[in-house]
Amino acid sequence: MLRTIVSFDPIDKAWLDDQAKQARVPMTEIVRQAVHYYRQTLEAKKKPSMRQLLKKTAGLWQQGNGLDYQKKLRSEWD
Repeated sequence: MLRTIVSFDPIDKAWLDDQAKQARVPMTEIVRQAVHYYRQTLEAKKKPSMRQLLKKTAGLWQQGNGLDYQKKLRSEWD
């Protein structure tokens, strides 16, 4: 694990210390969890790239009758 120095306002540091004490974990664990949650939240909001969409949808037309599949997809537009 990499180490880093982070500066907090005194009120935020006191809050972190209190949360860590209540959870019975080191304050650094609270910070790690917060960063992890924040990163996941931001990544979940990202729109997928064209490459990701193409990879995800590659070969979908092969699922059964191509014309039926096409009609099914187009019916979702109505």
